[in-house]
Amino acid sequence: MVDVTGGFGGFWIMALISAALGLVITIGLIVLIVLGIRWLLRQDRYAGGGSASAGGADDSLEVLRRRYASGEIDDEEYERRRRILAG
Repeated sequence: MVDVTGGFGGFWIMALISAALGLVITIGLIVLIVLGIRWLLRQDRYAGGGSASAGGADDSLEVLRRRYASGEIDDEEYERRRRILAG
């Protein structure tokens, strides 16, 4: 008769590998769902940023100040854009 277990308790090893693979896939799906939700929330946050509301210039200046404070833009770029937004 042929040994189908592989000689090293193949059934149990295959069961462990299958369980580990299932766990990895489940964790991967959870991570993808969380990243997808974060991406959607980020898109929703920036979707209203381009609208021309009553406080549009103030909002734009605030975004400009935040970008300058975080180091995204330098002094010259900040001043140039501030003058344009101030009108």
